[in-house]
Amino acid sequence: MATHTPKNILITGAAGFIASHVANRLIRKYPDYKIVVLDKLDYCSNLKNLIPSKSCPNFKFVKGDIGSADLVNYLLITESIDTIMHFAAQTHVDNSFGNSFEFTKNNIYGTHVLLEACKVTGQIKRFIHVSTDEVYGETEEDAVVGNHEASQLLPTNPYSATKAGAEMLVMAYGRSYGLPVITTRGNNVYGPNQFPEKLIPKFILLAMQGKPLPIHGDGSNVRSYLYCEDVAEAFEVILHKGEVGHVYNIGTKKERRVIDVAKDICRLFSMDPETSIKFVENRPFNDQRYFLDDQKLKDLGWSERTTWEEGLKKTMDWYINNPDWWGDVSGALLPHPRMLMMPGGMERHFDGSEEDKPASYVSTNTKMVVPPTKSASGTPQKPALKFLIYGRTGWIGGLLGKLCEKQGISYEYGKGRLEDRSSLVADIQNIKPTHIFNAAGVTGRPNVDWCETHKTETIRTNVAGTLTLADVSREHGLLMINYATGCIFEYDEAHPLGSGIGFKEEDTPNFAGSFYSKTKAMVEELLKEYDNVCTLRVRMPISSDLSNPRNFITKISRYNKVVNIPNSMTILDELLPISIEMAKRNLSGIWNFTNPGAVSHNEILEMYRDYIDPNFKWVNFTLEEQAKVIVAARSNNEMDASKLKKEFPEMLSIKESLIKYVFEPNKKTGLKN
Repeated sequence: MATHTPKNILITGAAGFIASHVANRLIRKYPDYKIVVLDKLDYCSNLKNLIPSKSCPNFKFVKGDIGSADLVNYLLITESIDTIMHFAAQTHVDNSFGNSFEFTKNNIYGTHVLLEACKVTGQIKRFIHVSTDEVYGETEEDAVVGNHEASQLLPTNPYSATKAGAEMLVMAYGRSYGLPVITTRGNNVYGPNQFPEKLIPKFILLAMQGKPLPIHGDGSNVRSYLYCEDVAEAFEVILHKGEVGHVYNIGTKKERRVIDVAKDICRLFSMDPETSIKFVENRPFNDQRYFLDDQKLKDLGWSERTTWEEGLKKTMDWYINNPDWWGDVSGALLPHPRMLMMPGGMERHFDGSEEDKPASYVSTNTKMVVPPTKSASGTPQKPALKFLIYGRTGWIGGLLGKLCEKQGISYEYGKGRLEDRSSLVADIQNIKPTHIFNAAGVTGRPNVDWCETHKTETIRTNVAGTLTLADVSREHGLLMINYATGCIFEYDEAHPLGSGIGFKEEDTPNFAGSFYSKTKAMVEELLKEYDNVCTLRVRMPISSDLSNPRNFITKISRYNKVVNIPNSMTILDELLPISIEMAKRNLSGIWNFTNPGAVSHNEILEMYRDYIDPNFKWVNFTLEEQAKVIVAARSNNEMDASKLKKEFPEMLSIKESLIKYVFEPNKKTGLKN
């Protein structure tokens, strides 16, 4: 018999029902095991489920989505994970009939992300994939032998189809890459902490309110039920004794019709089943029976301990003693609660409090740990992302809106002025965003020289307005992505021109040649006091739209003369999507938001000539000559982008990015072959 002793376990979805019981059990029984819980706190998750583990030194909670490859890779590496127990999934069949794409994203794509991370890191000793008995499909009514682990998979609803699809990926990664995978398929589970969209907690809560119990169809469907602590013990056994490459059914031979479950609950509450049971429209397809052969797991030493009567009584007592555990669940108690797939903004905390606020940013005064990591994914999150963007008429603000449309992210532009606190509060209350993006600010038209003669207006927006928005955002528990500037540095003795030594995030600004830069350096220093702000230092922004007059390439291609100095620059086509990903990952602090390396004016114009206009010519002049035709001095520097590169290793260098995102898409036919 195989044995496995884990050191660092990642449990996905462990703020949910089954996984929380497993996590609490392992944390309690095995103090030498470090348990890292990853959960995005969907509607059916609750941090209170992990209260027994809250103060344990071997427990860590990370809020995030398994669909984020970067977050998963980060956790596997930084937490030295050697074992994964993958519970996270959308599981309610009713919901799958109404929003099946969400099940594909979570159950298949999320599993794929985890598997790929395991393959890449090469450090996982066990990957336990939690599936369901529903992948077998319907069992014949007269069958006396249950489905065994080698039985054919014949799923009949979108939920079970996605779980079967995930299993195929798990099996493929086991065979193709040698990942040490184990799959479990379980019967229905019940007990304390379960979200009341499921049959037993729903019936108990309805009975507590004296309301009728809705039964799909005629109630003749047969199900097998296991008490949650017995199931947690089964996972404990499989974790330590399960054979790599094997599947284990977690089941019971004791079956019950749905109508009999309803009658048992009626009896516990002294209700008349004849008047308390209501028959409602059936699901589009409702499997008649699931029946498992659980002998293989029993051979490992596991057995069901809790009788139906004992488990049902324990569950009833728990809900009676904790009626508000889930808050307002009236929607879940409907006969067909598909509407719960609609994203909500309720976050439940360890202390039992609830806040109707976005869960994408978690303040440091909570008990949750949100690492400076890599998270959210390209997949929609629960609660769904909704961005409030300031700077609608600006270049970056306009591009952000287009990116949100492309990614299917809900967004609205703020109507309030940054310096008007009450209007910002009104925006947040009306729009209920998950994140704030500040792309508003005064840069000057046509350039920063304007700020030299409009200093109070510049201060009002760049300093007072930005600080007000940061403060209002923090007050509402919101992360603010702030598009700032790197034009607060200039080459010096420690960072000489052409040396490749760039200014780092922690360096003190040394350029005050323009009033614009002064205000930006001033507000950046003050924003350090706000832990909800992610400051992105943009420099000389460039995009593929060469007709935009704010595009650095467009500007210099129209100048009569240009200087020729290497600078760090920001390719918006590549980096703006990264800024959205940074919001999903809840990143904060200061970031040099430029592509790695530096590029000179001449190098850019040479590319412009080679790719766009072979007849293009330009003339250089010196900084001294430039100073005679401008009002305010200009910043020239190289930024160290290693922090951003480490977070996003796929990011291209400035010259590579220029070619891929700007010049290749605009290349004139016949040029640069």
